[in-house]
Amino acid sequence: MRHGVAGYKLGRTSSQRKLLRVTQIRQLFEHEKITTTQTKAYAMRNDAEKLITIAKKGNQGDKVQKMNAARLAASRLGNDREITKKLFDDIAPRFEKRNGGYTRITKLGPRKGDAAEMVVIELVGE
Repeated sequence: MRHGVAGYKLGRTSSQRKLLRVTQIRQLFEHEKITTTQTKAYAMRNDAEKLITIAKKGNQGDKVQKMNAARLAASRLGNDREITKKLFDDIAPRFEKRNGGYTRITKLGPRKGDAAEMVVIELVGE
């Protein structure tokens, strides 16, 4: 029984899952739209939305709060300065008046090789 067990294992070790999630979130923020399997999309969606919320709150605060939020987001994005800058300067201001629901998942159907359910996960445009 899986009572109280949260998250998706994705057939990987914990370190591989963490790096996969970080890589996919970085790709999502860079391209604003990626195609992946349904399970991977659901596994990364919560973390991506939490990062956008951190950036929104950091932009609303003073210098110290913005710096702390930027450091927290950068550490969760693998210390990628370009992606962190894009998150705070381009992505977060777009969702200033939105209370969550920053991503959209659209189903594409099964993949030809192994019939895995494919989806497109994208940032919602305002």
